[in-house]
Amino acid sequence: MKKFLDQHFLLHNETAKLLYHDYAKEMPIIDYHNHLPPQEIADNKNFENLAAVWLHGDHYKWRAMRANGIDEKYCTGNASDFEKFEKWAETVPYTLRNPLYHWSHLELQRYFNIDKLLSPESARNIYDTATQMLQTKDFCVQNLLRKMKVEFVGTTDDPLDNLLYHKKIHADGFEIKVRPSFRPDKALLIDQPIFFKKYLGSLSETTGIDISNFNNYLDALKNRHDFFHENGCIVSDHGMEIMHAEDYTSNEIASIFNKALSDHLLDQNEIAKFKTAVLAIICEWNFEKKWVQQFHMGPIRNNNTRMFNAMGPDTGWDSMGSGVNIKNVAKFLDRLDRENKLTKTILYSINPTDNDALATMIGNFNDGSMAGKLQLGASWWFNDQKDGILQHFTSISNMGLLSRFVGMLTDSRSFLSFPRHEYFRRILCNLLGTEIENGELPNDIKLVGKMVQDISYNNAKEYFNLNK
Repeated sequence: MKKFLDQHFLLHNETAKLLYHDYAKEMPIIDYHNHLPPQEIADNKNFENLAAVWLHGDHYKWRAMRANGIDEKYCTGNASDFEKFEKWAETVPYTLRNPLYHWSHLELQRYFNIDKLLSPESARNIYDTATQMLQTKDFCVQNLLRKMKVEFVGTTDDPLDNLLYHKKIHADGFEIKVRPSFRPDKALLIDQPIFFKKYLGSLSETTGIDISNFNNYLDALKNRHDFFHENGCIVSDHGMEIMHAEDYTSNEIASIFNKALSDHLLDQNEIAKFKTAVLAIICEWNFEKKWVQQFHMGPIRNNNTRMFNAMGPDTGWDSMGSGVNIKNVAKFLDRLDRENKLTKTILYSINPTDNDALATMIGNFNDGSMAGKLQLGASWWFNDQKDGILQHFTSISNMGLLSRFVGMLTDSRSFLSFPRHEYFRRILCNLLGTEIENGELPNDIKLVGKMVQDISYNNAKEYFNLNK
């Protein structure tokens, strides 16, 4: 019987072990999409305790705790940090076969060298041991990143952000690249008129541009796009439930914008046209600056109105949608391609049933100008577990070139989440090792080992132009 979480965890044959330990294990990490707070990197924060670094802001854990019957005060409420940790420790034994069980114990091992199973009985000792370590210089935020061999961190930032902390990180000479990503989702929420007008006011104040018409609005957004570029941004990131791809004219969009400013109710077609137009224009700017653009499609957010009103977004009330409109994705990409303004693009769907369709879609727009110009984005959110990762590998392999895939991301708010890259790499090595031993792939370790290293690191480094 194999030991749980030993050095060969998830590696079920000798070839898989060889591929992981000799080719994947020591590769640095490029985490090109996450939600880490730049301020905590700039301030080189030390966390007060294990709960502060592990539970604060982690809606994955909150959802599991709620499912286990834990009262909300121990998730987002006013219970003490150790009381919250106790309730998490009480929940962990019930997460068997949930990826949280693997992630949690990987994180305890990799960061704190703790190999005990987390349970109510071990909670106090694990909490005290890790908390004591977190107070030391070795466990400040920047050293947590160094410990995992992180080379690049791509944060997710609203256009209104002044990027003060990114500037500080750069000015301080921190050797790990920390770059902002331009995430303008809030700037497109014309279907939420009260919020939209308030956002326009903030956008106007930030840029000094009086936003009285659509052209002013575009000038202000472009101002922020340029500002992000000047501060090292190389990625535009877009989250959406559905991809809009309506036909429109410039006059129509100007009229729709004026209508919204005048507090007139917009119909669904007008909303879809506006969102199509603004996103297409931003994508043209992305092309001009040679940025990568990412489209995260499909989640249904804030489903529980009562809890959303009490706590706000990103607190664990989101779910998987029924799938993206593939025809709209094709139409939107084709519009950009016809104008020769389609930049490097990564497509994600929260619903894994879209993987095959999106994997074939990227083949329609890979034009030979570079390897892997369009990508099927990594399994994310509800899918960054063993089955989801394997399904994703299979879709890319069957419909395209797995060897050109740009690899894993954490999509996380936690500085302890980087062992997810290890998890991903182990699953990849086991898949390829098994197929070598089954005679489905050649027993050429150098050839397959290079593929492992490319997917783990090299492809992303080239794709995001990080050699500079």
